[in-house]
Amino acid sequence: MSREAGLAVTVIEALAAACGPDHAWEAGPADTVDGVPVGWVAEPADADAVAAVLRFTATEGLSVLPTGAGTKLDWGAPPTHADVLLDVGRLTGVLAMEPDGHSATIAAGTSLRALRAALMKERRRLPLDVGSPGATLGGILATNEAGPLRHRFGAPRDLVTGVQVALDEGSLTRTVDGYDLARYVCGSYGTLGVITEATVRLEPLPAARAWVVRPVSTPREVQRLTEALVASPLEPAAIEADLPGAFAGTAPRPSELAALFEGDAAYVAHRAESAAKLLGGGATVESLPPAWWGRYPFGTDDVALKIWGRSSELFAVVYALRDAAGGPVPVRGSVGLGVAHVALPDTITPERLDGMLTAARTVLLARGGGGCTLLRAPLDLRELVETHGPEPLPATAARLKLALDPEDRLSPGRTSEPS
Repeated sequence: MSREAGLAVTVIEALAAACGPDHAWEAGPADTVDGVPVGWVAEPADADAVAAVLRFTATEGLSVLPTGAGTKLDWGAPPTHADVLLDVGRLTGVLAMEPDGHSATIAAGTSLRALRAALMKERRRLPLDVGSPGATLGGILATNEAGPLRHRFGAPRDLVTGVQVALDEGSLTRTVDGYDLARYVCGSYGTLGVITEATVRLEPLPAARAWVVRPVSTPREVQRLTEALVASPLEPAAIEADLPGAFAGTAPRPSELAALFEGDAAYVAHRAESAAKLLGGGATVESLPPAWWGRYPFGTDDVALKIWGRSSELFAVVYALRDAAGGPVPVRGSVGLGVAHVALPDTITPERLDGMLTAARTVLLARGGGGCTLLRAPLDLRELVETHGPEPLPATAARLKLALDPEDRLSPGRTSEPS
């Protein structure tokens, strides 16, 4: 038996011992991550099994790539290699809930849909209304994914109060001296450890909700109206804008600004009507959100960007992207916080894409800071442009990576989202 064949047998035996014989296998042609072939797949049932897998991979020097539902495995930089794809989808359920309902500990493989259903029985919610509802909690945290409610409640980094993480050598930990581990693993893309569970802050389900929707014509108008809402005493739970643009051959849709109000029925009705008067211009109060609310502007085959900066300067970035693209491009996001996503066709040339990224980053740098990340694109495009930009990983994050994964076995090649 060759050394390679012997190693394959050893790996399967070890993974099967940790996960069960039906939950470990040698990867086939379909088991790839963003074009990178995988050697083996393991599906541990609990945190101890995750730790057992990592203890084995550490002894063999194998790389590990954590995954949940796989909804965002093609976001960010692809891994340079992936020996073991570690699927935490069997780690599910609400593990504990505080008697007051203010927080709960959730297994990382729990889907957001299942979590919503479980919490609804308690009249509670986790205010993460992300654009990929089929995602698992662990995947949402690993990518720091947030939706419209980030305007009031913040991103995952602001909602997670504690985590349990399996480290590269196979230990389980909840703390790292000198670091807020819960905050750093959010947006780490699996490079620091495998999240096995998280304690999150919960909120009561609102008794009533209403959306105020207003047609808009330009990014500058969106900026003016957003600033008026933010400066008012109305306190919307979310402010989102949809500037559809149009790819070649597609019909344009009207642009809209929408604000969400939550609370008891009388409070919501009063605030929504007041917001409609403030916005003017045909603003209406709706009991249901616009069709685009909480969804990304890009499809499965599109190139996707994420831009963020000072909310008052976001629209200068939109104009810069339009200039670099030669016309309007679809933009949607939380304009009250200066966070948005951009869709581009997958036919875009590397030169045009690089020019758009450079234009956005230059404007942001000149106007108080921010960033423009290439979330997703065909591999041939990503190989030619900077995913996050020229900025290095912050020193504190780099030190934590070196401390927790000195041999770079966890998600090698992937990089943390800038804070």
